[in-house]
Amino acid sequence: MSNKLHLKITTHEKTVFDSDVDEIYSKGSNGEFGVLPNHIPFMTPLEIGVTKVVKDGKPTVFTVMGGIFQLKDNDAIILTQTAEPAEEIDVERAKEAKKRALERLEKKDKELDATRAELSMARAMARLKAANK
Repeated sequence: MSNKLHLKITTHEKTVFDSDVDEIYSKGSNGEFGVLPNHIPFMTPLEIGVTKVVKDGKPTVFTVMGGIFQLKDNDAIILTQTAEPAEEIDVERAKEAKKRALERLEKKDKELDATRAELSMARAMARLKAANK
């Protein structure tokens, strides 16, 4: 039995992360979850949120903007539209995006695309949470 998981985080454009890790934590459609080596096969849709991986006792944090998580035989993959390592997040840009989304939601304009504003807010909040970890 292996003491490591192999995780690959992939977007349409590139592989964001590809390494052996000790632990994986993320946010699925039914809530937050964690997996350790030798976990049973597992698949879930992902929500917009933060994914944390632990490698040799050191955590690394990513934003993941939805997608799919799959684990089988200690091989895990996250397929997502967008994923960012925490250290690459532009915090000021995320704060501005949060502010704009909040202003749109508070206006309660009939022309407002509320779903779009809520998604924008969720992405900004995920980026800020990841950057602060």
